[in-house]
Amino acid sequence: MQEMKRETIAAIATPNAVGGISVIRLSGNAALDVADRIFAPVSGKKISAYKGYMAAYGHIHCGDGQDGELDDGIATVFRAPHSYTGEDVVEISCHGGLLVTRKVLRAALDNGARLAAPGEFTRRAFLNGKMSLTQAEAVADLISAGSERSMRTAKSAMDGALYRKIKGITDELLAVSAHLAAYIDYPEEDVDELTEDDILRICQESLGKLEQLLRNFDCGRLIREGVDTVIIGKPNVGKSTLMNLLSGCSRSIVTNIPGTTRDIVEETVNLGDVVLRLADTAGIRDTDNPVEKIGVDIALERLEGAGLALAVFDLSEALDEDDEKIIKRLAGLPQLPVVAVLNKTDLPPVLDAEKVREHFAHVVQLSAGGSAEEQDAAIETLNQTITDLLMLEGVDTHEAVLANERQRECAAEAAKLLREVCETIESGYTLDAVDVALESALSALFSLSGEKVSDTVIDEVFSKFCVGK
Repeated sequence: MQEMKRETIAAIATPNAVGGISVIRLSGNAALDVADRIFAPVSGKKISAYKGYMAAYGHIHCGDGQDGELDDGIATVFRAPHSYTGEDVVEISCHGGLLVTRKVLRAALDNGARLAAPGEFTRRAFLNGKMSLTQAEAVADLISAGSERSMRTAKSAMDGALYRKIKGITDELLAVSAHLAAYIDYPEEDVDELTEDDILRICQESLGKLEQLLRNFDCGRLIREGVDTVIIGKPNVGKSTLMNLLSGCSRSIVTNIPGTTRDIVEETVNLGDVVLRLADTAGIRDTDNPVEKIGVDIALERLEGAGLALAVFDLSEALDEDDEKIIKRLAGLPQLPVVAVLNKTDLPPVLDAEKVREHFAHVVQLSAGGSAEEQDAAIETLNQTITDLLMLEGVDTHEAVLANERQRECAAEAAKLLREVCETIESGYTLDAVDVALESALSALFSLSGEKVSDTVIDEVFSKFCVGK
């Protein structure tokens, strides 16, 4: 691990696409020396002579003894330990062409740096004590955030909300453990004994905080990862039009011919507060067409694993047998959140809306093919309805939230062990037994924050990062 930290790494820190500028990041003990070899400031002063938080304009070239200027650009210097990684860092900004960006990176690699592994810059920041493991994980969440809520949640975690929550719990339990250890190891000394009631109260309060985090995990996961959403309905009720409305483009073919959509059309959309992973499915009806029947079967199968269903009904037509079958099918999935969408409000209403409301608590009326103003209003109404249905409104994005399955498992293990601590106290066991159980709970909390975590876990966390971050 130490050997890897001494190496100087380099990577492209901006997206692999044409843009105004690209940034090549260097980090490590030799970062300034590598920069000196490939970057010549117009001032004549070497990069290694610059103080931290200073930038220089100059020319980028292939390296010492090699001909050919690659580009002109800006080199920004960050001195250890006051940098993102805690090491010496140089960021070279060049013009954002793919070829010139790769050539600048190649120059850095040819002059003493090696290519960074995925997430290695953030990994070094964690190993050098610049951030906790939960904060490092939040960096990846912020990069991949697809909605306002997911962005705010990730930013809160980056600012240390979860770390502070866990540290607060850990500090209280550590104080109890330290007091128990002193009392057990030095019974003859004048050590004030915490009463069993005090220990039980502190452990129960800590357990309550962990259980609250665990209760909010599913809502937090929906905010971060989005919701698998199936658009379901009989043919020609406007499912594909709704799909296109939410997608902001023509993803599904729209015709007045029943059975046009036969395969599943998918798109991920940002509906303001929540990301929907939409699936437009075949119209549900009895059919003799073998291809269409396969599409219907796939649609019903997809419904089984969905996190949300948008059940579309045609407000301009009365409910028929196909509608009734869909209602019955959804009634057989009581755990599946459903929003009934009564489409085509621009046409004279025929459907009995009250009958639909008898089956679905959340009903939205809209015209998916209406004017731009009507569509904007429809999207806003649908967004609010889904937010209410999934109970996302109650999640405070500034509060601590468990961000992933690793964190959830650590919190769940700590909660389980704290329950055992409480049971041990209530059963009248000795303080020695209480202290052993308490140390196990603390170990799970240390794993969550990254204060005591294996290299295997660290490798797994940072393997999910992109190169350059």
